[in-house]
Amino acid sequence: MIKKYSVLICIVISVILIVIATLVYPGGSLPDKNSIGFEWSKNFISNLFAAKAINGSQNPSRIWAIIGMAFYSVGYGIFFISMSKKLASKHAATVLKLAGTANILFSFLIVTPLHDQMVTISSALFLLGLFYITLFILKTKLHFFKFACIICLMIFYLTLFLYGFGNWRLLAIMQKISFICSMLLVLGLEYFTRQEDFKQIKAGKDRE
Repeated sequence: MIKKYSVLICIVISVILIVIATLVYPGGSLPDKNSIGFEWSKNFISNLFAAKAINGSQNPSRIWAIIGMAFYSVGYGIFFISMSKKLASKHAATVLKLAGTANILFSFLIVTPLHDQMVTISSALFLLGLFYITLFILKTKLHFFKFACIICLMIFYLTLFLYGFGNWRLLAIMQKISFICSMLLVLGLEYFTRQEDFKQIKAGKDRE
């Protein structure tokens, strides 16, 4: 039972811990260093990982956020490995397994001073895995997930674009939208798709 719902359990625990972290965050954001508390439209999740809040206070949210990120990383890693078992293509399955396993480490390292580098690597691995999944979803009859995968990819790309160009004000909002969309998509694909959905896709055509 725990194994079956491990992705859901990890994501739910992660969300709960991150929310707790936001509630105990002292304050401070890039637009206003003297602000009080965590503002969802101005603060970044990464603000929760620092030893000190932006306003200079000791940051009690750090431990909650780090543990929450650990569950997040494990949950997504399990998801990619689980999806690899549903695909008939050995090549695609191998890519998802490797991307999922590696992303457990790189996603968690986002909480360290190597944040910027780990965001780049983790994002690339996530996009690689989601791109492969999307290619196979597009060949199935799962029409809702075709739309959901494409929308999620577009939102993720837009978020990375804003990150690359330093549009921090809009990025703070898009970061949360991207997190929510990816979490919902991961849960949907994990629990509402089956191996049978991909059986009609011949392994010999998986690179078309």
